[in-house]
Formats: sequence, C-alpha cells, structure tokens
Amino acid sequence: MMSGLRHPAYALSLALILGGSALLPAQAADKAAVRHPAATSRPPAAAPAGGQFVDGIAAIVNKQVITLGQLADKMALVRIQMQQQRIPVPDDAALRRQVLQQMINGLLQDQEAARVGIRVSDEQVRRAVQTVAQRNRISPEQLQKEIVATGMTWDQYQAELREQIQDDILRQRFVEDHINISDSDIDAFLQTHANMPIAPAPAAPAQPEPEPQPAPQPTGPELVELAQILIEVPDYASEQTVAEKRKQAEAVLRKLKSGASFAGVAAASSNGPQALQGGDMGIRPLKDWPDLFVRAIADTPPGGLSGIIQSGRGFHILKVVRRGYAQRPAPKPTRAAPPAPAPAPVAQQPAAAGPMMVTQTHARHILIKTSKVMSDDKARGILEGLRTRIEHGESFTELAKRYSQDASAPQGGDLGWLNPGETVPAFEQAMNGLQDGQVSQPVKSPFGWHLIQVEGRRTKNMEQEFRRMQARRELMERRIGPAYEDWLDQLRGQAYIDNRLDNSRSGQQ
Repeated sequence: MMSGLRHPAYALSLALILGGSALLPAQAADKAAVRHPAATSRPPAAAPAGGQFVDGIAAIVNKQVITLGQLADKMALVRIQMQQQRIPVPDDAALRRQVLQQMINGLLQDQEAARVGIRVSDEQVRRAVQTVAQRNRISPEQLQKEIVATGMTWDQYQAELREQIQDDILRQRFVEDHINISDSDIDAFLQTHANMPIAPAPAAPAQPEPEPQPAPQPTGPELVELAQILIEVPDYASEQTVAEKRKQAEAVLRKLKSGASFAGVAAASSNGPQALQGGDMGIRPLKDWPDLFVRAIADTPPGGLSGIIQSGRGFHILKVVRRGYAQRPAPKPTRAAPPAPAPAPVAQQPAAAGPMMVTQTHARHILIKTSKVMSDDKARGILEGLRTRIEHGESFTELAKRYSQDASAPQGGDLGWLNPGETVPAFEQAMNGLQDGQVSQPVKSPFGWHLIQVEGRRTKNMEQEFRRMQARRELMERRIGPAYEDWLDQLRGQAYIDNRLDNSRSGQQ
C-alpha cells in the first residue's frame, strides 16, 4: 500500500498548498503572516567559469555558490525579523555563521528538488497567499501591505512561501514516506496509553447536585511549549571532541543560570534549526515531544530550564516556555440535566457514546512519478494513454502492475479501504467524484500523477480503527522531526560544501 499517498492529519509546520489541493495548517500560516519570515530567494546561480564574484564567495555547495553579497542581504532581513520578534540579535560573526548555515541547508534542498523534478508553480504560491490571508482574516491586498511594512519586499515574501511549499513536498516524499510504524508499535503504544482508547462517555445523572461555583476544569492533553539550545556533536566524534562539546554546553547553561536571555544565547550559540527564532520549537501536547525531553522537563515549571540532555545529535538545553491545559468554563449551577457537551477532537476528549460510522472507499491507482526526465506533461500523457486503453477493455489491475511506480503496483494498484482524510486532498477530491467502477482523468498530487479507479464503498463502525489511526498519528509526530533532521544530515554528508567562513567545517562533508 502506498504510504506516501496517504495524507497525515498530523501535518507539521511546513505543510502547504500543493497543486491547489493540500492544506496550509494554521501553524504554518501564522508563522508566515505574523512572524514574516525574512528571507531572500536562495542563491540559484551556478558559479561561472573561473568562479569570480565581485563581492567574494561565502560558500560553495556542490557547484553552486553563495556570495558574500547574498549573505549580507539575508543577514539584514534576518536582523529585522529578530528585532520584530524581540529576540536579542547576536554579534555579526555569530549571526553570519547561523544565517550562512541556513542558506547552505536551503540550497541543498533546492538542489534535491531540482534533481527529482519538483517545481512550485505561481498558482501554488497564489493559493498559499490566499490561505495565509484567510487564516489571518484579511484580504491578500492587506497582507501584502503588512508584509511590506515590515521592511520585507513582496517578492521576497512570495519567494519564502515558494520555498516552504517546495520543502514540504520534499519532506512528504523523502521523510514521511520512509517512516515505518508497525502494528506492533501501535499495539505497544495503546498498551502504555490506557486513557487513549475512545469509549462511550459515562452517562450523567439525570438530576445532578450542583457544586457551588466550581473552578474551570482542564480538558484535553497537557500542552507544552519548548525552546532548545543544541550543541551539535559530529558523527563518529572522538571522546575528546564529545568532552569539548559537553564543556561548551556546560558553559552555555552557566550563562543562562546567570540571567542571560535564552533566546539571545540560542540565536548566537545553538546549532538547532530554530536558532534564529530564539530556539522556539513551538507548542504541542506533552506526549508528542520526544521521551527524552518529556523525562527531562517532568518537574520543570514555565520559565524553567532542564539540565544538559545528551542525545544522538549532541547536547540539548531546554526551556519550558509555557505549559498547561486548555480550560473549559465551569458549568452554571442547575438542577436540570446538563446539556450534551460540544463536540471536540477525539484526540483530546472521549467521543460521545455510540459507534463511529464512516464511509470508506475501496480504490486502486496507477502512479507515474515526476522527475527531471519525467515532466508533468509527459506523465499526464502516459496516463491519458492508459486511460484510453482501459476504456477499450484492458484491465486497470494489469496495467497498474505493469506501469505504476507505487509500492501498490504488485497488487494491481490496490489501496484497500480508505477513510476520509486518509489520502492527500487532490487524490481524495478526485476519488470522491467517481462512481463505482469509474476511472478518473489524470490527477496531480505531491507524489506525481495518478489514475484512480473506485471499486466500491461501504459504511463501517470505525471506533477501533480510529484508536489505531490516532496512535499512528501520535507516533508519527514523535518521529518525523528527528527523521527530517537525519535526512538533512544525509544531504549534507553527500554534498561538497566549502564554507569559506568556517574553515573547521569546510571541504567535503
């Protein structure tokens, strides 16, 4: 079954508009519109013969360069962004190092996108702008005015959105699709999270006695916002190097305990991807943070620091920015039966009593992936030809076995019974418009082009399946962050990187 096709409901911070079908979550939209991420277009130009630039070379990434001029422009915009967020701006040397590392990582992702043929269209960017504006309850014209008022040009902002869309497609294709969550993983998770199973809520007494002015009660999971400082340890580092990095982390911790700004120290010293955001990693349910972090902050109050935490990536220092529960208002005293509670996400509260009836669709598909040599037009043309052959009597199943580039090909493209929201939106929208036995026109998704055939539909009680789906989603939340960073490490390890401003890390990585 094709895991990459399925659309995770746990989308992270960079899920974006894809072909007019995928969604831009509020977290990404708010970050784009409120924080106004300062960025110039990543340097696209390859070095000309001789590699001469009037402003000098900051870094070479494979055969492409980042010039000192591009670095200076990016630093100026990042400085504005940090000032707007009230993050202490580090000295020029530290800021230059952090920004250049961001640009190197961005250029590596650009190169990987070009290698596999990922292109973000102007229409995708336009839809992303509309979504950001809608989520902030303003018009696209008002959004543009607000962006320009920050000192960032509209072209720069659209370039940032384009990069976010591209990076999200890369994450879906190369990270999410390769995270394996087995049935035994789900079984173990459910056994250790006894309160997670969805069960009918207990019936309330018909005539409950009122409590005098009860206080608001917490509901849902505990929410925790964390920031981190990461002192990275290189792979296969010697014991001496590890000891030196630990001393560096200890010095950082002493500085924080003496009253230094966490955000300022993170911006100057952290090797984490959130360094220039003051180390802020966002807010999420406590259970969705790595177990290593959960144990380290078990008794840490808001504003408090963890000790030094060692992981496979290096040494972490965490700050608990906020923690607590969502509050629900206290019920008014009454002798009447209480009203039914408002519906809430099942991940946070038990569902109402009764079965969870869901309409499922049994579907097959044929996938043609796009790449540098397989353009959108060529992929669509192949599928149009296959669709004609199916209309003339050839078997969809047999053609899927021969032509589909998905893991479901040996099963004739069979995806099994699909639940609503389980596939990416473009696929689901096309599938929902088909009658039983009907074959779609070619459909584009982040994974390529599809032909879809619906074999049937049924309505099923999904109570138990939903529990397992919820467990899978929460396990994915825990694993995707480290997996994405590992993937970036692999890109760096396979690339030639000559960082002219950091000789200790230059050369073949």
